[in-house]
Parts: sequence; C-alpha cells; structure tokens
Amino acid sequence: MRSFESGRTVVRRDVHRSGRVWSEQALRVVADTGEALVTACAPGAEARWPALYAKARDDGDRSVRTEAFEAMATGEWNLADAVWQETDLLLWKPPAAWFSINAFFVPDGDGRRLRNWYVNFEHPTRRTEDGFAEPLPGQLRPALGDVGQAGHVTPAAPG
Repeated sequence: MRSFESGRTVVRRDVHRSGRVWSEQALRVVADTGEALVTACAPGAEARWPALYAKARDDGDRSVRTEAFEAMATGEWNLADAVWQETDLLLWKPPAAWFSINAFFVPDGDGRRLRNWYVNFEHPTRRTEDGFAEPLPGQLRPALGDVGQAGHVTPAAPG
C-alpha cells in the first residue's frame, strides 16, 4: 500500500457509478498509518463540484441543489471550480473500509468545536499518485493537475 507523508496535499476524487469523477477536493494528510488515512481541509481549499451544486451553494437556493442531485443521478453534469467553505473537515478512512467518518469543526473562541459528524458509506478507496478515489474498472483520468504546498490545485490542461 502506498502511503502519504504527513503534511502532503492529496486529492480525493468521488466517482459516480458511471465512472465519471463527480467531485474533487484538495486535502492535507494528517496521518497515514495501517489503521487509517486521516486528512483535513480548511475553508479556502480548492475543490471541483458539479456546476449546479456549486451554484446552489453560492446562491443559497435549495431548489437548484435538488436539480444538482437529479443531474448526478442521471450521470449528466459538468464540474466547476469551487472552494471549501465554513468548516474545518477531518476525514478518517480505514484502508479497506466501506465507509469514512467525517467530522466538521467551527471556530469557538480561541479554538474549535465539533459542529457535527457523519459516517459516509462508500466503496473502499483506491490510492493514486496524487490522492485517492473509489475503485473503478478501467482507468481514472485525473481532472485536477498539480496540487501545491498550500493545498491549492493547478488545473490540468484540457484534453
């Protein structure tokens, strides 16, 4: 198993059942052990989401968010550049698990407090050179380019 050095920025790719990447998120590696890959994300980190979902978040329009999920269900969407907002995310993913645990923190005085957490049911992840994704038959074509030291992604050239 490839392991990632603490402090490295990696890209998480969520893959639709059609094989298309439906979201990408720059995450910082906190720890990578035999027990779990632990990553974090702070507001301002780069992401790519379905365009309708990004619009729904930007506009605060829940009806557009519903359209985004309908588009995802049909497998028809375009990715748009986005930025992680509002919370610090701590993601804990055991190596062969069919789930991850996601904890969301918000500022609280001089520190942070846990706002909420959830268990995300998902396929075991497949590690790639620059991060991780759900396992798929065939090859994944990365849509994001180089991930910089500050957690910012330089988009790959179209093609």
